[in-house]
Amino acid sequence: MGNDIAVVIEHLEGKVADISFEMLGKGRELAKASGGQLVALLLGQGVKGLAAELGCADGVMVTEHETLRHYTPEAHQQALAAILKARAPRVTLVANTAMGMDLAAGLSGSLGWSLCAYCRDARLADGRLTAVSQIYGGKLLAAADVEGPSAILSILAGSFPAEAGKAAGSPRVEEVPAPPLDKPRIRFMRLIQPEAGDVDITRQAVLVSVGRGIQSKDNIPVVEELAQALGGALSASRPIVDQGWLPKTRQVGKSGMTVKPKLYVAVGISGAPEHIEGMRGAELIVAINTDPNAPIFNVAHYGVVSDLFDVLPLLTEKIKASK
Repeated sequence: MGNDIAVVIEHLEGKVADISFEMLGKGRELAKASGGQLVALLLGQGVKGLAAELGCADGVMVTEHETLRHYTPEAHQQALAAILKARAPRVTLVANTAMGMDLAAGLSGSLGWSLCAYCRDARLADGRLTAVSQIYGGKLLAAADVEGPSAILSILAGSFPAEAGKAAGSPRVEEVPAPPLDKPRIRFMRLIQPEAGDVDITRQAVLVSVGRGIQSKDNIPVVEELAQALGGALSASRPIVDQGWLPKTRQVGKSGMTVKPKLYVAVGISGAPEHIEGMRGAELIVAINTDPNAPIFNVAHYGVVSDLFDVLPLLTEKIKASK
């Protein structure tokens, strides 16, 4: 497996996360450059059926154990470390998510392998691995040569197209027994799903999303008026929900809802990776922000560098006048 590329598959409640397909697509590209195979690592309990969705991979290694039924960093790290140590792939891709961040760091420490986090791209050429990471909140990109025969890359959601990893295929499936797993100090208790709200933002064709740039709860009606003029709904980034200005059901992002509207207008949102993961699939993205270096502009189709309080009233007026 020395030239192989491994992808740790992230899944929840029986559904493979989009970031897993993003990594599979990128992994296929890296495997072509390395001359190795693309191997998906699937851990859990009762998850073997998900292997059929991973047709982009040459093979799927499935490890099932009751302790792995729900994600806990210690148990998953122990199981993955045993597999990776035995197989020694050239590159292992792990999602840079709430689950994957501590997992990647733990694997790096236990295996002694190099880790490059917050990756937005990676290249293999002449045996040399180069990773491009996002730093300073996405305002700078840093390229680094990753040392060692095996390395771990923690991939930011939204960095690659998920469709590239959804290729049809029939990968070979290998069942790998779990190693002896210590009783984890961290225990999964229960998954708390957000309560249903007045608006299901996942079903909206148009969303106008507000971020911390709105400055005050009293200013939210300015954004809501634009959403109404467009015939859409109001949504938000996590800071707005954390402040209690909008309910959890309006939150877009990794810890909120994943949305794919026809139009997504991001107002005063800088574009943290967790937020971009939840809205990157929108058909058309328009961003309004005073910071020309805001990461949201990296995914937006159209961008306006201006004060939202100057733009929104005029835009709303024009839309109303056109009807």
